Amino acid sequence: MKIIVVCGAGASSTFVAAKLRSAAAARGLHVEVAAGSASQLESLTGIDVVLVGSHLEAAVPGLRARATTTGTAVAVLPPVSPASLDGSSALDLALNAKTGAR
Repeated sequence: MKIIVVCGAGASSTFVAAKLRSAAAARGLHVEVAAGSASQLESLTGIDVVLVGSHLEAAVPGLRARATTTGTAVAVLPPVSPASLDGSSALDLALNAKTGAR
């Protein structure tokens, strides 16, 4: 599974991506996680889930519209600081988004 975490500039998403990788490793799941900014997200091809920072929630309808052609799930992260975000909860959000349990 490939997950992309996006935020405004890409810094916060780096912290969240690291926490997701750790949570996936702890569960024995093979998950590829990358971080970036929304402006860098040119193509959704090959991406299973896009996790969006809550401060970018206004961009979600556009992302979801684009995602219909690739089958990419889009979910919004909870409005907490990246430092306090629980990696396991973020991983659950991504897994649930992919299975359609939003």
